[in-house]
Amino acid sequence: MDDVEIEDVDENGNVQGAEDGQPPNNWLLFLAAGDALSPYACYLLAALAALVASLVYLVARSRRRGGAPPSSGEDAEAVARRREALESSRRRMQLEQDAMAAVFREKRQKAQEEKRRQKIQDWDSMRLGNTLRGRSALGPPQSDDEDAGAANAVVRAKTADKKPLRRSEYNPLSGEGGGSCSWRPGRRGPTSGG
Repeated sequence: MDDVEIEDVDENGNVQGAEDGQPPNNWLLFLAAGDALSPYACYLLAALAALVASLVYLVARSRRRGGAPPSSGEDAEAVARRREALESSRRRMQLEQDAMAAVFREKRQKAQEEKRRQKIQDWDSMRLGNTLRGRSALGPPQSDDEDAGAANAVVRAKTADKKPLRRSEYNPLSGEGGGSCSWRPGRRGPTSGG
């Protein structure tokens, strides 16, 4: 019984068998491929499900974005009205933005002009011997014919009214003078990290 060969005979009488290189039956080939792919069936099923889900998502997304043209004339008119309203809204917002930009440019130009004028004024006052913002360091501006001793007297009078900041014998490096700050050695032991 082991020597039995199965042969198919087609309608012309030709024998189809293993010697032709073709399998005797096509459904056996399908079953053999199914047996070879059966360990990967769950992966193939998951890939197929992901493919279907992505296709459904892409179709829904294209419909939401207006991928499909309007179906009737009424829808086309509504779309045209919406587009016109959108364009008029954009024009109005652009005009408002241009107006705000013009106001901003004008304010910035005025501020720059004021700053330039203030710099010129400060430069003129510095040339005259005054400090910034027109105040004199020694009091009111003096004429050239006044005595230099009068200017020194004004400076001495201003400094005499002030209380000194510290004693004249004070030396912070000496460690004397009863100051609250003094050097202390650091703690011994490991640092407290953490």
